[in-house]
Amino acid sequence: MSEFVYYNKINLDFPLNEEITVSSNVEELKSKRFLISNNGEVNSEVYTKDVDFYLNNTQDSIADKIINVHKLYEIAATKYDYAQDISYSANIENKVLLVATEDEAKTFMSNIDKDEFDLYYIQSDSIKSIEGHIGNLTVVVDKNNKDITVQIDQIVWFDAQELGLKQSGIFDPLQSSLKEVLSTVRANIESFEYTKFTTYDSTICQYHERREEICSKCEEVCPTVAILKDDEKKHLEFSQIDCHGCGGCISVCPSGALDYAASNKEALFEMSKFYKETHPLIIPSKMDIENLQVELKENVLPFSIDGEKFLHESTLLTLAQISASQIVFYTDFISKGTGDAIRILNDIYQKKYGKDVILVAQDKEQLQEALEKVSFIEDSYYNLAQESFSKREIFSLRLKHIVGDENLGVVQTGEHIHYAKVKVNEANCTLCLVCVGACNVNALQAEAKDNTLRLNPSLCTSCGYCEVSCPEADCLTIERDIIELEPNWFKENILAKDELFACVECGKEFATVKSIQKIATMMSPIFSSDPVKERSLYCCADCKPKIMMQSYYDKKSQGAVDA
Repeated sequence: MSEFVYYNKINLDFPLNEEITVSSNVEELKSKRFLISNNGEVNSEVYTKDVDFYLNNTQDSIADKIINVHKLYEIAATKYDYAQDISYSANIENKVLLVATEDEAKTFMSNIDKDEFDLYYIQSDSIKSIEGHIGNLTVVVDKNNKDITVQIDQIVWFDAQELGLKQSGIFDPLQSSLKEVLSTVRANIESFEYTKFTTYDSTICQYHERREEICSKCEEVCPTVAILKDDEKKHLEFSQIDCHGCGGCISVCPSGALDYAASNKEALFEMSKFYKETHPLIIPSKMDIENLQVELKENVLPFSIDGEKFLHESTLLTLAQISASQIVFYTDFISKGTGDAIRILNDIYQKKYGKDVILVAQDKEQLQEALEKVSFIEDSYYNLAQESFSKREIFSLRLKHIVGDENLGVVQTGEHIHYAKVKVNEANCTLCLVCVGACNVNALQAEAKDNTLRLNPSLCTSCGYCEVSCPEADCLTIERDIIELEPNWFKENILAKDELFACVECGKEFATVKSIQKIATMMSPIFSSDPVKERSLYCCADCKPKIMMQSYYDKKSQGAVDA
């Protein structure tokens, strides 16, 4: 299989890179197989619309066109190599539920063949609940004041209500057309395929198996039932068959537990490397660029993505720093998480460089204005080997470079992306380190060398689990939704410190002074009548039973204890 092919239907008057097969005969190409093609008619693994869009609109020189076309093929190949999205198939039978008025039902029946579907018909107000997914939908219907359960494969629902907008396999002819819906339903019965769009790491998830619900942003923003919560076990449940692949859950996940399988953070990093010294133009695949005529000034290079909602502050900052340029984002919809990320990054860049870093364009007119305005940002280039770092660590390291030795003030974070600063009342902290155990993003750390509790604020997600876990009163609080753009924000700050207490019997250090003092303060009044018990409060785990047993035998030998 050859890698790159260019179907030359626009009669290029210059050669392309020798790695790209060029042909004007699409029929000849159909008999071969390629990895990346610029045309959907060619037999290839990936069809990229970027190439012709770029060639039809760019103002680059011929020499730069040759270089950039090859770049676009390499970018598409990189994305393909790193992709973790997996395709599955499901068996869909022909049980169809029609939810419609009598007139709508007549229209529906006139457009299908007799006995084409195993068809059930009800009106909208009789539906009580819907669960499951395409091929396995459970519908509870009120029939003569009795609940009837019906197992269905697909549902055609005219003017579908909110109840029917989340499961896969429910189609509303009023949102498109009856012809289109019937075509989809028929195609699903013949062959239904779906894709795994997300990957999940439960070890850094801030909902998984926590005693209290601290975070479930992914479930909140999911427009379907692809992500559900098991509140008893504190587990997330994923239904990939119901996932639209929008990526909204990725951008709001604070720790990076969720990633986008089609273009994960490693893939985006590798793709970003091709945009050094260019102006990236981010374009979601849903945007119609095949028929878009817009002037791309020199050095503007398209950056295609699949879902429009998965980009977050770390991926956007990575692309911005490697390109050393403002980024144009052409999309008709900005998700909650991506919107917060764009606002936060623009606030940061305004403080450092005096200009926005992300230019959002939601129609052709705004796109043309942004393309005319986009420019390089002097002294903003930065890169690092970030492959082994988490989402939070990547943003911290990149932001640290921007701040340098300056104090640029404070940036407020938002409703869907949170940063924060943990504060500790040192007088009340016993260094029990419960907060360290509660933090799964390594923002809170214990240092054994000097018996300190430390915080790297740049890693804190503001989840608050340390706050609810702390056993001490008036000890730990969180200052939420801030990023302090100054050097200490990226360092381990000492929150509390103590000395180790030595066992009064053997001299072994076994706890902090404050923890021993706390226990002694509570228990001394109770043990005050027994000096040995009182002394045991200051003993290690090995010596405590020894002195208690010795006291018992001493008392017994003196006749103070009944035999």
